[in-house]
Amino acid sequence: MNVLIVESSKPLAQLWQRHLQRSGVDVWTAYTQNAAFELLETHSFQVIILDVVVENDSTLAVSDIAQFRQPDARVIFVTNTSFFSDGSIFNLCANACAYLPSSTPPDDLTNMVHHYARAS
Repeated sequence: MNVLIVESSKPLAQLWQRHLQRSGVDVWTAYTQNAAFELLETHSFQVIILDVVVENDSTLAVSDIAQFRQPDARVIFVTNTSFFSDGSIFNLCANACAYLPSSTPPDDLTNMVHHYARAS
């Protein structure tokens, strides 16, 4: 299974990456919108972990490109802000399957990735 993490905090992205890799997942990490676009052009992903706020970039654009290029990929949105806390992310992004705080334990995030990868 292939997973893309789009997260501008390198320590957090690396923490998630290590947990996912230990569970047998192949993981790519993008710290910017443009890096995510490049990976979406060259790889196929079952699940994308996408921070709602990536410094100076639009994560909604990443979600839109993913929906266009890889319509079966499921997007797990994460955030450390109150953006979209009303659940409106599910109305804006057809590929959104979950909305979690960035502080979600890595093991829980890993379990969700496996769950949504099976559903895709």
